[in-house]
Amino acid sequence: MNRKQSFHSVIPWMVFFLYTFILTACLNSPTGFFVTRFGALGDGKNLDTEYIQSAIDACAKAGGGTVNFPAGTYLSGTLLLRDNVNLHLQEGATLLGSTRLEDYPEIKSQLRHYYEEVVLRSLIYGENLSHVSITGKGTIDGQGEAFVVTTKKKPDRYLDRPYIIRMITCNNLQVRDITLQNSAMWMQHYLACEDLTINGITVFNHANQNNDMIDIDGCRNVIISNCSGDTDDDALTFKSTSVHACENIVVTNCILSSHCNAIKCGTESTGGFRNITISNCVIRPSRDTVPIFGLPTGTSGISLEIVDGGIMNGVSISNISMDGPEVPIFIRLGNRARKHIPEVETPPVGQLSNVLISQVIARNAGRTGCSITGIPGFPVKNINLSDMILEFKGGVVDPVAQADVPELEDHYPEGTMFGELPSFAFFIRHAEDISLSNIKVSTHDTDKRKPVLTDDVKGLTIENAPKP
Repeated sequence: MNRKQSFHSVIPWMVFFLYTFILTACLNSPTGFFVTRFGALGDGKNLDTEYIQSAIDACAKAGGGTVNFPAGTYLSGTLLLRDNVNLHLQEGATLLGSTRLEDYPEIKSQLRHYYEEVVLRSLIYGENLSHVSITGKGTIDGQGEAFVVTTKKKPDRYLDRPYIIRMITCNNLQVRDITLQNSAMWMQHYLACEDLTINGITVFNHANQNNDMIDIDGCRNVIISNCSGDTDDDALTFKSTSVHACENIVVTNCILSSHCNAIKCGTESTGGFRNITISNCVIRPSRDTVPIFGLPTGTSGISLEIVDGGIMNGVSISNISMDGPEVPIFIRLGNRARKHIPEVETPPVGQLSNVLISQVIARNAGRTGCSITGIPGFPVKNINLSDMILEFKGGVVDPVAQADVPELEDHYPEGTMFGELPSFAFFIRHAEDISLSNIKVSTHDTDKRKPVLTDDVKGLTIENAPKP
């Protein structure tokens, strides 16, 4: 064989090795760790947890990048995210949560908080991480209906039901474009995270009890935009189950459906809430008409609550259109006084002040009416409601007496907690510096109640709105 023939004979091998090198580099580069390269089958039958986790770990070891899920159905248990890793589900890819509890090991967070002993399982988990993300046009499905609730007792009913996403004390976190559905518990829980961006996600969560859309719990510097959520339990939910406050939060351009509360700030309130702005949102009836909790058309549109201590100061909500919730607006300062961990002292009564709600249209609200209430000696303060058109069902012919509305200061806060109020639009009690301006109210059926009633209110200003 001459030199020319020898050279030509090795060309195919050179091409082969070059192709292999390039392919391997692409598949295992910091920007392209394909889970199939690590052994994931994506057939929806065989468990791919080990192989997906291997891809995540290899990506992190290489300094970070993207873990890619090509089209397919990837059955998995708990996945541990790492620093600088992006989970990217391509269009046609589904990450499917296992229905076996043993595939979700218990993980107790380092941060002390109210649920630390009872909610310990997740499909995607991260703690003390930086620069992590979940993106793509794919779907994450928790198959939550497979996890049966065996008791109604709290907190036992939370046991052995995994979240889909749970991130704790993470920073620079992004969740974009993904579809999330069918969690066994809350869909996603972000606890004490900082610099969190959630954009363009779609959530459908009607598989089990406690099916929230999103829980922002003691987080700072949060932007939520262009999202759509339809949930059995609360949709857009802000909590504080630890010493950390929810603060510096912007929400805009979202479509929300809930059988409970569409926009909710409170229930757990230990660390409090500061500097929260919510705008340009639509609240509409759920596509699922049979609730597990709540009401078919929703319990409340906007709920702002402080009941376990903490301070709410600086909440602005504007340009909201809602159809159907029983109670359009519910503002409550109570004294349930629940400790976030057993060792701490019982929290004192909190504070709720400096709230602006404007440009609200509410149609097809129920008979209950809206309420703005504190408790004796602890008023809500500086609440400004303006530019609203509110339409209630009405039809009450035998109103409850104003004096018969119970205080219920240690009860769970809910827009329907007092029953049908003695006024069809606003019942205001234990409050200071309340302003109602440019508000039109009406009832579909004739109602014997006045539109507004007040009790123990100082500094009430009413302009172009119904008077007591």
